[in-house]
Amino acid sequence: MMKYPFSSPEVEAAYRLPDETAREGLLLLRDMIFDIARARPEIGQIEESLRWGQPAYLTPQTKAGTTLRLGVPKSAGFALFVHCQSRLIPEYLTAYPMWDRVDGTRAVLFDQVTDIDPLRHGWLIEQALTYRLRKKTAAK
Repeated sequence: MMKYPFSSPEVEAAYRLPDETAREGLLLLRDMIFDIARARPEIGQIEESLRWGQPAYLTPQTKAGTTLRLGVPKSAGFALFVHCQSRLIPEYLTAYPMWDRVDGTRAVLFDQVTDIDPLRHGWLIEQALTYRLRKKTAAK
């Protein structure tokens, strides 16, 4: 049984991948996104939709975060994408240097489900979901 129901049949279909490893990894990252949002009330409710054919996760009520997307790039089994013009990947690489393969400033790349680390990747997800909150705090 799914921990969090899909928001639509279209989003559910985006997870129907021929590569079982990619599907399992993306579903684990998806659960982490919802778990982290649930643990941090200031993030608010997560909206799940499709952006560029990929599952995307936004914080429309609070506008606390920046969009996260999950998908399958050509260069890896699966990936966690962030807004490429944000500071998220550079901040991540400062906090966790040399741990992961990244695609510029836009994604952390994975080949196996076991590559997902709840601590490191949870940190990145939390930073994305609170990105605008942190920007406001830094501006004060």
